[in-house]
Amino acid sequence: MTTAIQLAGAFFGSMGFALLFGLPRRYLFAASLGGLLAWAVYLLADSLLHMAFLSNLLAAAFSVFYAEALARLLKTPATLFLTTAILPLVPGGSLYETMSHVVRGEMELARSCGNATLSTALAIAVGISIVLAIRELRPKP
Repeated sequence: MTTAIQLAGAFFGSMGFALLFGLPRRYLFAASLGGLLAWAVYLLADSLLHMAFLSNLLAAAFSVFYAEALARLLKTPATLFLTTAILPLVPGGSLYETMSHVVRGEMELARSCGNATLSTALAIAVGISIVLAIRELRPKP
């Protein structure tokens, strides 16, 4: 799959979820752009590092920076932008594969896919947590 198709998919997938969540239309483009940029960071990090965990962590951390910046700029909660920016990173495909292998009784394959799913979810959580923890540590004006 080409990079352009992946980025378009991230943009429109984020837009679909933003519409599903009832995001105000004035924030729709910015929220969708967050998903595209998060996926671009993931693709760039993965091509340089070849480590899925670290690539997901960096993309999730970027998503928090993006959401916080937009929240300050547009004077709205960061959650609106963080939720849609993180969505392209969510390991839905590997979770599906894990459950498919479990249903077919292929436990070794299920274990392998399950580990990849958990690793991705952990990387996203750690990436978000690190940035939010750093934000809390900085001195308040």
